[in-house]
Amino acid sequence: MRVKRAVKNIFIAATVAVFGFILLNITFLFDFLFQSLIDTFVALFTHIDFNMTWHWFAPIKHVMFMVVIGMISWQIFRSKLRVLFKAVYMTVPLSVVFVTCGMSLYRWPVAAYSLGGLFSLSVLYYLYRTKQPWLYYYTVILVSLTLLLVGLLGVEI
Repeated sequence: MRVKRAVKNIFIAATVAVFGFILLNITFLFDFLFQSLIDTFVALFTHIDFNMTWHWFAPIKHVMFMVVIGMISWQIFRSKLRVLFKAVYMTVPLSVVFVTCGMSLYRWPVAAYSLGGLFSLSVLYYLYRTKQPWLYYYTVILVSLTLLLVGLLGVEI
């Protein structure tokens, strides 16, 4: 029985990793479309390239996308979806927060990694306090370590 349960848990963990990765690719395509839509809307009113002229414009777009993902996430986590589906989806808001943090603080890597670590520990503490299933812990640790390695190895997104 233990072997069967262990195999099942390994399969579930692999499912979260594979489908989470696919969902992340879809999310970053959605981010591109979202930001392009904002740029197109702004271009209706002016011919200035705000991305180059105003240094705060690009970060604002990233924060706006993070808010959109947060609103979608709120609905998904409140739904009656199975834990596996929520854990797969959890890769999205975690990654969006980590990437937004990293992009915003890329000039100060210590601050970016510290804030990312603090965010990870805060989420893990919340999961512990609310006695959530192990799959959520796994997702937080998987995404945190993966994006930490992406940052340390200098991989461009």
